[in-house]
Amino acid sequence: MLRRTMGIVFQDFRIIQKMTVFDNVAFTLRVVGASSREIRKRVTQALSMVGLGNKARCFPTELSGGEQQRVGLARALVNNPSIIIADEPTGNVDPNMSYEIVELLTEINRRGTTIVMVTHEHQLVRDFGRRVIMLDGGCIVADSCEALG
Repeated sequence: MLRRTMGIVFQDFRIIQKMTVFDNVAFTLRVVGASSREIRKRVTQALSMVGLGNKARCFPTELSGGEQQRVGLARALVNNPSIIIADEPTGNVDPNMSYEIVELLTEINRRGTTIVMVTHEHQLVRDFGRRVIMLDGGCIVADSCEALG
């Protein structure tokens, strides 16, 4: 039940190649037994939010890496989670798309969803000025709250 309150974005997208963009995003709703009407509504909203409203019928092989990552983000969003865990969401996309992904995560956070993002991209973290918790060997070695004020 806890996992139903969370969304997860993976570095390697975890997109099902034989499914359309719509069906990849709808998959999580189908698992929890949402109605067809609810699925259409929420998938359409999630795809629109990540800028892929016109790609619903495409297959993953027809998308760029950045678009595939946005499909993963839409899938994480579609259940209206209270928290999204993003594991290196910019690791397999170009630098410009990295900023777009983090901007999307920032907007999602502004709307009330907690975002926990793991990254090794120090410049990206500095540019967005958010709270940073640094780990080394599983231990917290730094926690910067200066941007939260």
